[in-house]
Amino acid sequence: MSASLATVSYLGATILFILCLGGLSDQETARRGNLYGMLGMAIAVVATVFGPNVGTAGLSWIIGAMVVGGAIGLYAARVVQMTQMPELVALMHSLVGLAACLVGYASYIDTSSPLTGAEKAIHEVEIYVGILIGAITFSGSLIAFGKLSGKIGGKPVLMPGRHMINLIGLLIVIYFGREFLHAEMGQGVLPLTVMTIIALAFGVHMVMAIGGADMPVVVSMLNSYSGWAAAATGFMLGNDLLIVTGALVGSSGAILSYIMCNAMNRNFISVIAGGFGSDGAKPAPAAKGSAEPQGEVTAVSAAETAELLREAKNVIIVPGYGMAVAQAQHIVNEITSHLREKGVNVRFGIHPVAGRMPGHMNVLLAEAKVPYDIVFEMDELNEDFPDTDVAMVIGANDIVNPAAQEDPSSPIAGMPVLEVWKAKTSIVMKRSMASGYAGVDNPLFYKENNRMLFGDAKKMLDEVLGALTTGK
Repeated sequence: MSASLATVSYLGATILFILCLGGLSDQETARRGNLYGMLGMAIAVVATVFGPNVGTAGLSWIIGAMVVGGAIGLYAARVVQMTQMPELVALMHSLVGLAACLVGYASYIDTSSPLTGAEKAIHEVEIYVGILIGAITFSGSLIAFGKLSGKIGGKPVLMPGRHMINLIGLLIVIYFGREFLHAEMGQGVLPLTVMTIIALAFGVHMVMAIGGADMPVVVSMLNSYSGWAAAATGFMLGNDLLIVTGALVGSSGAILSYIMCNAMNRNFISVIAGGFGSDGAKPAPAAKGSAEPQGEVTAVSAAETAELLREAKNVIIVPGYGMAVAQAQHIVNEITSHLREKGVNVRFGIHPVAGRMPGHMNVLLAEAKVPYDIVFEMDELNEDFPDTDVAMVIGANDIVNPAAQEDPSSPIAGMPVLEVWKAKTSIVMKRSMASGYAGVDNPLFYKENNRMLFGDAKKMLDEVLGALTTGK
């Protein structure tokens, strides 16, 4: 393939990637957006592999690696459950970071095209920064994978003087960066290695200090990091498409992180600093003077829940991670279809940070064939709760916690939440009274108009559907 044809292919792939991002911004066009992205990536890979910069000698190795990698990707796509998507995404981010590190070391060791003067300095800065971002992304994503999959507890690990440790690490990285730039050809491996070790340690330290409540932000943040790592790799390789693609991913991930922080009333820097959230084993200690939930919970049966739904005219369903764990999205769709056939106005309210990653609930509902036009964002539905007969919360906790509005001393004070307690009746489906991922108790459970339906979400919803269809 000629250089001109490769350039045109890269331009076409870039346009397709932009169309992909545009398509993914809406549920109804997401499938088309994915197709654009797949086609763009296929064009990019073919143009790179058969382009002028790849010799025929190593072509068999490249094709073999693509076959192996493609087989692993296909296997993962077939066996990974939707509930495991957040940790899979985190694991994929780690591979991008690892690739950036490996490419950086390979670029430095390669002496086939020696550079001098300003070109040498610029290239070495690209290598140093690329490996730095890649190492942080790699180790941080692995820790995020561990937290999301439950292999590592969600409780933040806060080292004494952690901010000072981070500052010292930054100063060491800057110092060895100077040493690396002034090292003779091939003599910069030591400062590069020291920096890599510090960057790996920082990635672990950074994500370990971030609590479970902030994990959706962490996922989008690592997405951004992986994009910038890819862009740095593009600079190292002189690949324009990789630079553009990395910049698209990095900037979109950064914007998404900002949106996530707004949705949680959190400052991005405070998320990185860590220290909020717990593993959900027990409620986080309340601040002095904070309002403790009072009263008793009112339990409800599946049959009573079905009766409330049968008599309702307007129903809003709020899904959470508990629905994903129970894989109850399909039975939820069946209940929704049954109620809509009876003339009930059923809608879904999605909080931006519901689940363990951005868009998690939207994907689950789309998989279950829930109509796109009845799925709404939080801001579109909050004003409708006072006119809602039943608000049904399936496995969500923190995103429907009234303490965010009613208790200024609450750890989640100011966080925008779905105001389900304003409905005539709210029904919360949970396995137990345990606090949510943020480790904060929920006063919603004790409100007079709230009912608790305890048990596995899928099992209880099966009973609800049975009661609805039989009329008992």
